[in-house]
Amino acid sequence: MNEATAIPLALTVQKGEEHLPFLVLLQRRIPLAPVSYLRQLLRQGKIRRAEHTINAEERLPVGARVLLPESKRLRELLAMTTLQILFETRDLLIVAKPPGLAVHASEGHEADNLTARCQELLKQRGEHFSIAPVHRLDLETSGPLLFGKGKAACSALGKLFMEDEVEKYYLALVAGEMSGEQSLQGLVPAKGKLKSARTDVRTLGSNGTATLLDIRLHSGRQHQIRRQLAEIGHPLLGDKRYGGPYPSDLPRLFLHCHRLAFLDPCSGTPIDCEVPLPADLAGFLERSGIDLP
Repeated sequence: MNEATAIPLALTVQKGEEHLPFLVLLQRRIPLAPVSYLRQLLRQGKIRRAEHTINAEERLPVGARVLLPESKRLRELLAMTTLQILFETRDLLIVAKPPGLAVHASEGHEADNLTARCQELLKQRGEHFSIAPVHRLDLETSGPLLFGKGKAACSALGKLFMEDEVEKYYLALVAGEMSGEQSLQGLVPAKGKLKSARTDVRTLGSNGTATLLDIRLHSGRQHQIRRQLAEIGHPLLGDKRYGGPYPSDLPRLFLHCHRLAFLDPCSGTPIDCEVPLPADLAGFLERSGIDLP
């Protein structure tokens, strides 16, 4: 494909990205691009919205279309931005979900979401069965996401989650000072009903105003971690919905699933996937003066 016939490079701001400085948005969309390269493109005015250039700190509304410069290097970087596969068998697929990418098709994420990307991967391989996520992570949450291949695998894997036979561990930074360990148990809204929820938390470190927690999630209600920590007066940093503080240099909700472990019901093999804290959250943690053990 030559430059005369090349499809213009462009991106559209999606729901959940409108609060991000544009440089941070670019880093999410093109994670393999050096930040110095992206800054250079912005400084040189090569990234534009209509006839206007965009600066690194600018925030754009949902639906804004941004034109990127025609560049062989940029096309190669975009082409390499593919799924990060953590583990795969004939029955299941575990991928690393990046922040800002929805798990399912939803408003603003109809065309590009994690399920669609996984389905496209199978299509490219010539595998024609359907794939579906067995659990979920919120839009801004990163970490391992488990998909089942076909109805039988999805059913068997889903049963593990229902019976709390999957170990799910998260890292969260919450407001205020906490210490020790505790188990949060109570009822949370779920699909129009109140259902029981259990979240075990363990303190990893604190700077006096914020505390890093290692969390074991037993049930999987929507926003369970966020709700239960807010209820005891320790909302997550970056969580506007539940009253958490939002420092200007924190790029997103500080919640990351760092480990998923279970016994594969299809093969009997133990599976243990770990994903380290992403650079955006690790950088904020370092600036906060809290060490990650």
